[in-house]
Amino acid sequence: MSGSDDTTGEMSDGLQVELFHPDSDREPGDTNIQKFGFDVHPIVFPIALVIIVAFVAATILLGDAAASVYSDIFTFINSTFGWFYILAVNLFILTIVYFAASKYGSIRIGGVEAEKEFSDFSWMAMLFSAGMGIGLMFFSVAEPMWHFGSSASDFMVVPPAFEASGGTAAAASAAMAQTFFHWGFHPWAIYGLVALGLAFFSFNRGLPLTFRSIFWPLLGERIYGWPGHLIDLVTVFATLFGLATSLGLGVAQVNTGLNYVFGNLLGVASVPTGTIPQVLLIAGITGIATLSVAAGLDGGVKRLSTANLYIMFAMLAFLFIVGPTLYILGTLSGGLGAYLQNFLELSFFTGIVGGGAALGGYTVQGWMGSWTVFYWGWWIAWSPFVGMFIARISKGRTVREFVLGVLVLPSMFSFVWLSTFGGSALFVELQGGAGIASAVAEQGQTVAMFAMLSNFPLAPVSGLLATLLVITFFVTSSDSGSLVIDHLTSGGKHDVPKVQRIFWAVTEGAVAAVLLVGGGLSALQTAAITTGLPFGVILVLMCYTVYLGLQNEYEILESEEFADRIEDLTDQDEVDIVTTGDETVTEIRGGETEGGD
Repeated sequence: MSGSDDTTGEMSDGLQVELFHPDSDREPGDTNIQKFGFDVHPIVFPIALVIIVAFVAATILLGDAAASVYSDIFTFINSTFGWFYILAVNLFILTIVYFAASKYGSIRIGGVEAEKEFSDFSWMAMLFSAGMGIGLMFFSVAEPMWHFGSSASDFMVVPPAFEASGGTAAAASAAMAQTFFHWGFHPWAIYGLVALGLAFFSFNRGLPLTFRSIFWPLLGERIYGWPGHLIDLVTVFATLFGLATSLGLGVAQVNTGLNYVFGNLLGVASVPTGTIPQVLLIAGITGIATLSVAAGLDGGVKRLSTANLYIMFAMLAFLFIVGPTLYILGTLSGGLGAYLQNFLELSFFTGIVGGGAALGGYTVQGWMGSWTVFYWGWWIAWSPFVGMFIARISKGRTVREFVLGVLVLPSMFSFVWLSTFGGSALFVELQGGAGIASAVAEQGQTVAMFAMLSNFPLAPVSGLLATLLVITFFVTSSDSGSLVIDHLTSGGKHDVPKVQRIFWAVTEGAVAAVLLVGGGLSALQTAAITTGLPFGVILVLMCYTVYLGLQNEYEILESEEFADRIEDLTDQDEVDIVTTGDETVTEIRGGETEGGD
């Protein structure tokens, strides 16, 4: 090859910069402070740190009163802003479906000739990996069991479309439909919208990989000023407390799992449960996450993520084979049918009308706050983490391909997982089994997975595998989450120092531990929906800014200027696409590539 050889798309990359990138001299992290091994934004990092320290200090100083404060905040947000979460998440799913179905669906992430960085199979596999996590391990049995109930007086399934008595076959179908709703298309619409905005403004516009960049159509250069700082600060808190919620739920399940396996199943010795053991577990697992950070992406996170996938598929295959296989398949089909049949009512039900009605110890509105509103706030707070991961792996795909993949594939995998684990638990209950629902009601949701596994062969082994899977998810979530917060607190830089990621991994564990001490799981839920509220407002505005960005891109692609530039490149340069092994290169003869910075 001659010296003029270049990677494919160099001409179009230059054209992308010339016609699509904003006219700005700013670079990611160009005002950063570099001291003590850190490379941080001079405003976002210190302010975020001060507020986090103040929050931790206030929680410790409040002592026992912290739990009461968190409960009051949780109730206030549920009763006052629950409707906002419901409408906002429906807006997100309508917006992202519109982008895919409209003329904008053909726009390619990264530019007109952007190449896919990952094969379709690899991309889908990573989407599956992103769709699994601590939350799905925690709730895949606990939630169907809670909705299924043991009697109509103890439990009730809402919304009113599901008029079923607890503990019946009708309640089982309703329970799976409700669980599918909470883990299906709506949460993935949130993740997809965030990922699309981040990917578009980073790859198509060349802006920093932070949330401030998504607001370039409204703010312009002001994204580098205080409006941008505030956006990134809210995003930092949403990510941090969303992670803390997942880590707190995960460590509670690890604690229960160890106690159940060693005490109930093996009869060796009971492992202490409670706040102190869970704080110690957080410290130990955060230490493992720190070692993972130090090992780097290839040596640490990549290996653990691969182990996650193997353990996850092993557990899924094991239970599908030894469990009630036909019932699992029937649960998948029936639950999906009930979910789709009641999709609109489930989507828009708020519980405000008749919200004071009693439902087995709950009010309708109180039930919504503990389940749907909590989930939507948690998903919104968790969306920067998952969204940034999806954005980084999706370059080269059209908007339509992206949306279909992100909405459908992970949702279907979640449905299969929920049907296998939740369906097996429902089967045991309906056959007069060991009372998993009553165990959930009496001992808490953390015991659900292990109580279900105890009804099938090799319970101690599967219980230990489930505990190990939660631990590895804990580590990879902490490590990956610290990388996302690094991006936000370093002005959007990709190459952040290792010590900085270690710092944030430790901070995430500390916040989760303090929340557990200050108020238990209710404090974690409060943190998730509280930080999700202001970030939800940001996402509503983001629907409009992403629309403006896509509209601008479409207009340029359809413009005479763009057509003339493509024609000029075709006339002036003779281009050969040559494939050598795994690498595709572009050979340019008869002229130099036009375009560029």
